[in-house]
Amino acid sequence: MSLTGKLKYQFMKDLGAPALMSLQALKKRRHRPVSPAFGPPLKTNKRLKEILSRHYFLARYVPGAKKVAWVTSGAPVELLRAFDFYTIYPENHSALIGAKKQGAEYCGIAESGGFSQDLCSYARIDLGHLISGKSPAGKLPKPDLLFCSNNICQTVLYWYKAIAHELDIPLIHFDAPFVAIEQTPADVRYMAQQLQDMIPILEQITGKIFDLKQFEIILERSQESSQTWGAILESMQAKPAPMTIFDAFGHLAPVVSLRGLPVAQDYYHILQEEVEERVHLGIGAITNERYRLIWDNIAVWYQVRFLATFFAERNMNFVTATYTNAWAETTGLLDVKKPWTSMAQAYGQIILNNNMKHRLALMKKMITNFSVHGMVMHSTRSCKPYSVGQFDLRKALSKDLNLPAVILDADIADERVWSEQQIQTRLEAFCETLEDI
Repeated sequence: MSLTGKLKYQFMKDLGAPALMSLQALKKRRHRPVSPAFGPPLKTNKRLKEILSRHYFLARYVPGAKKVAWVTSGAPVELLRAFDFYTIYPENHSALIGAKKQGAEYCGIAESGGFSQDLCSYARIDLGHLISGKSPAGKLPKPDLLFCSNNICQTVLYWYKAIAHELDIPLIHFDAPFVAIEQTPADVRYMAQQLQDMIPILEQITGKIFDLKQFEIILERSQESSQTWGAILESMQAKPAPMTIFDAFGHLAPVVSLRGLPVAQDYYHILQEEVEERVHLGIGAITNERYRLIWDNIAVWYQVRFLATFFAERNMNFVTATYTNAWAETTGLLDVKKPWTSMAQAYGQIILNNNMKHRLALMKKMITNFSVHGMVMHSTRSCKPYSVGQFDLRKALSKDLNLPAVILDADIADERVWSEQQIQTRLEAFCETLEDI
């Protein structure tokens, strides 16, 4: 790290970023027409945009000031925070590109570079970005370290290995045994030991000494942010729900990529206050909520607006989702008094690393608690661990709960997979089934 780099970063943090935020506030935005089926938008949307813009803006100036780590969404990032890494989440960056309907372009670059179209589109977009250097976020800093966990899928390990090979940088892999029946004490000890073994490696990379007290503060902050996020999601049990799951897809970003930082903790207190006020005043995310739905799997980022409008105009609101719940489900297990074992328990049991029996029970609980009338499952080509088993889940839930359900074949970020006519036909048939009940 250099003194010049640190001064430059601090200058941009203290003066550059606030100036950028002020300019953005003055900039006239093109307002797209919004369907009258929606209620008033969340005021907190503005704060979310500021936080994410600031994060990507400062990322341009961080080389030379801090070590940079690229991290997968399910990795125990709290340990890296204790060493003051600036973290970038390629999955979030790929989702951003997907939302801008640029996913096919970046995927195409990776495919031209020899990567198969059968790979996850998040991975292909990230590799396309790495090959081309392009990004709608301006410029991402190159990593000093890669940190991944196979608790969300196996692809991330090979994806990060490819980057590590290309950039000749270290890769730390947190290996989380799959929970076939239940997590065992041996599993927990294995993962807890891995976390402790990472400390001397991180000390060597950063030149910093591990501070247990600081780590405990970060862990506590992370736990509190995730629990607040869980309370925000639970507020959608109210009728009408104060926000839609499409809102939650966006507001999920801080708990994924800024978890453990004060900015995420503060942000969720603001959002929680707003949704509680909306519940108190009876303000719904859509104006006439007649049917309540559950979403399964990751969002179709390039069609969020279409899907939100399609259902809102039919008086249908998504009030819960297995995806948004993933960052709230196991964080209650974190315990600063048992940092290593509690992190192993929390990160080892997330939904994609757990068995189908667990997932079925979880979905039944969510359907009941949120008074759900129907289910939409996104079968995405990119996330096979999430999509495999959905037909069996649909069959079981339809049989046990008499729940209408539809499965959409699409992709999370590669818009070439979207077939509008086929999707529209399936959704119309699903809506007719719901309305006939």
